[in-house]
Amino acid sequence: MYTPSFEYILPVIRGIQAGREYYVSMCPVRLLPKLFPLEEQENPPEMRATRTLNRQRVPEITKYIVHHPKNYIFSAITASIDADITFEPMGTEAEGRKIGRLRVPMDGRFIINDGQHRRAALEMALKENPELGYETIALILFLDIGLERSQQIFADLNRYPVHPDPSLNILYDCRDKYAKIVREVVKQVAVFRSLTECDRSTLPTRSSKLFTLNSIYNANLALLANHRDGEWESAIAIAAHFWNTVSSNIPDWQQVLSKKVSASEMRRDYIHSHPTALTALGATGATLLTLYPDNWENYLAGLAQIDWSRFNVDWEGKVLSKSGISQSRSSVNFMTAYIKQRLNLPLAADE
Repeated sequence: MYTPSFEYILPVIRGIQAGREYYVSMCPVRLLPKLFPLEEQENPPEMRATRTLNRQRVPEITKYIVHHPKNYIFSAITASIDADITFEPMGTEAEGRKIGRLRVPMDGRFIINDGQHRRAALEMALKENPELGYETIALILFLDIGLERSQQIFADLNRYPVHPDPSLNILYDCRDKYAKIVREVVKQVAVFRSLTECDRSTLPTRSSKLFTLNSIYNANLALLANHRDGEWESAIAIAAHFWNTVSSNIPDWQQVLSKKVSASEMRRDYIHSHPTALTALGATGATLLTLYPDNWENYLAGLAQIDWSRFNVDWEGKVLSKSGISQSRSSVNFMTAYIKQRLNLPLAADE
């Protein structure tokens, strides 16, 4: 039997999936570029076993690693091995036969089925922080029995991807400064605290909520556009005060809060809790805070005089269409200008 002179020896755990062997190993980050060299030549899709590398995504992932060296986290890289491999178990007992060493010839080929952007980002991050080279990332290794099998592995791995809902991401994200701000603001604004859906960004017809965490987050970004460099405690105080003042000038929100009207009825007949309206209110607030830092609250009294009904003809073709309420940038700009006019505020040139 031919024995290669040079080979990789990987400590692995052997498993069985769909009747086939696969292996799990911990790979030092510094070895990733050697095991998984990037393809220099662009092959046609039918000759590849994965998507092409989107190099625009790599710097963003690299930034995440470099900026969070103590708490970044990655899932395993899934790859196929195109080589005659040998597994040597460490023992003869049932558990011992699952743990051992995988011998892979150095002329064997490792093909990433899932995780090529993580691999590229880690290589880039190594150049900025060589200490990362001593850390490890999990590898899940399948035996490659041809291009068709590798392509099927890629298709199966990506068959049912589900990205977390934006609202849930905001709820759980402890790194994003504005996610932390909006969570605190929601706690300090009564209508938000009781009427905000945090699990999802689309409200079911019968939902008892008026707002989603994602829509409040975007509205807060618009509100704090000119306060990006301030302390986050100050930003929370400004935003909470603003939204409490807004809610006191939109009686309909108070009606839902006191359970005099259901949230579903309010969403059906009015647009003031819709993401487009919230973002426009936030953008209006940014103008107020800049122009009238000492008495901006007085101007918000005009919100009570706006006809927020879906039947207001002013929305037709601008905010409302046959498909519903538009969330386009032009609709947000229109509504921002509309609210400013009703509050007797100056319009920007593009408004």
